[in-house]
Amino acid sequence: MLTTAAAALIALSTLTPAAQAPVLEVVTVNGSGCAAGDADVKTDDRTFTIGYHQFLARAGNGSSPVDQRKNCQVSLRVNVPDGYTFALVRTSYNGYTHLQTGATGLSRVSTYVQGTTPTATVSQPFTGPFSDSWQTHYRPSPADVQWVPCGEKRDININAEVRVALGSADPDRLNFAIVESSRGAVRVKRC
Repeated sequence: MLTTAAAALIALSTLTPAAQAPVLEVVTVNGSGCAAGDADVKTDDRTFTIGYHQFLARAGNGSSPVDQRKNCQVSLRVNVPDGYTFALVRTSYNGYTHLQTGATGLSRVSTYVQGTTPTATVSQPFTGPFSDSWQTHYRPSPADVQWVPCGEKRDININAEVRVALGSADPDRLNFAIVESSRGAVRVKRC
């Protein structure tokens, strides 16, 4: 019995950092469409899911101009062993939009590595009349993946926004775009 326990302890002590799983952490979820603490966040080693409570842009029916654009920034941190790096390889945003004839809407998702200027942006426009669920996808090609520089501790930022413009629609009728949830995944590789 002692021999088996000693062998297991020796085997565990020789594990390399590569055997350690990365740890994905959602550091912040904040913006005009997602007040701090107003989202449900779930993570595992490489994926995240966020449910939003009030991520809603609207126009018409007494809405103020400030209501027409809402955003939410998500910051991701991945703790990886030395000699490894990570990148966001996919994210999707799910929502519902209702627009009268003459109104327009937009879902936009931008991603970037903290401290860098390259930004990837995916936009999905909506034109009224429109009343349906939607999903905006960010899935870069392998050549376009934004890797965190090796050996550096940087967050990945995702800024999502929804917009609604009244245009020529009836100003007494409500038009809106709501973001219900987002999810995504990171990839880890050796430097």
